[in-house]
Amino acid sequence: MATPVTDRSPAVARPPAGERHDAAARRRRRAEQWQAWAFAAPVVLYLGAFYAYPLYRNLDLSLRSYTVRSFVHGGAPFTGLDNYRTVVADPTFWPALTRTVVFTVVCLAFQFAIGMALALFFRQHFPLSATLRALFLVPWLLPLIVSASSWSWMLNSESGVVNAGLRALGAGQVNWLTDPRWALVSVIVANIWIGIPFNLVVLYSGLQAVPPEVHEAAELDGASGWQRFRWVTFPLLRPVSAITILLGLVYTLKVFDIIWIMTRGGPADASTTLATWSYRLGFGSLVPRFGPGAAVGNLLIVIALACGLMYIRVQRGQQR
Repeated sequence: MATPVTDRSPAVARPPAGERHDAAARRRRRAEQWQAWAFAAPVVLYLGAFYAYPLYRNLDLSLRSYTVRSFVHGGAPFTGLDNYRTVVADPTFWPALTRTVVFTVVCLAFQFAIGMALALFFRQHFPLSATLRALFLVPWLLPLIVSASSWSWMLNSESGVVNAGLRALGAGQVNWLTDPRWALVSVIVANIWIGIPFNLVVLYSGLQAVPPEVHEAAELDGASGWQRFRWVTFPLLRPVSAITILLGLVYTLKVFDIIWIMTRGGPADASTTLATWSYRLGFGSLVPRFGPGAAVGNLLIVIALACGLMYIRVQRGQQR
């Protein structure tokens, strides 16, 4: 009689169902994390290559005494804050800082005011309003070199259309770009014209988000047009207005190409701002001063960063 064959191999213990579920959840979370890092990697590489590394190099330039030779081959001695002391002690610094503040404040005020007026105007939805609104975007879409060159031609003392119009009205010739009294005014006007479309687009989009029922209720209560704007529209636009002014501030602080193309910071430094002075120190002469030029650029970054932190603080205060 044959004896039955019994399986004497040890039994493989299987983990409980709960542990298998937890392990699968961990593997799934790990895979999701890797996918998130894979999607974020291009952005991180881009920020590192085009933002973090240039900022590091600019900081390094401002803390060392670079010459053309040491810029290429290395070995520039460390000087600490000497470049910053040199910049602040330079007689060009405080006038350039003052002109930067004037240029920024005046441009922001007029760009925002005109952009707000145009946004309210186009909210009426009259015939061809969309076409006209699109035409107002032309200054924003044009390359800055084209816009600045066009303004240089229009404000030319001899052949510009602005002086031609003034002569037709019986007024005298104005040297817009070569007179120290008018050079800064000229670049301010050109920059205001270029920045109005941005304010128009953002504020118009903000107005579209305001419920029309709010205006109707205020009108039924007897509020005038100015009262509706002052007490209804503008408070509801406050977040959009704040970000518009902040972005405009950061952009206007670093405006360089418009001023450089139109006046090169002259005449007699009459339109020199920190941005144009930084470029002139670093690249505008046969003997470049890389360290002071980088120091001026870093001061601009600090000013823009301080304005951004102030905006964040104000926003948090309004949300409380």
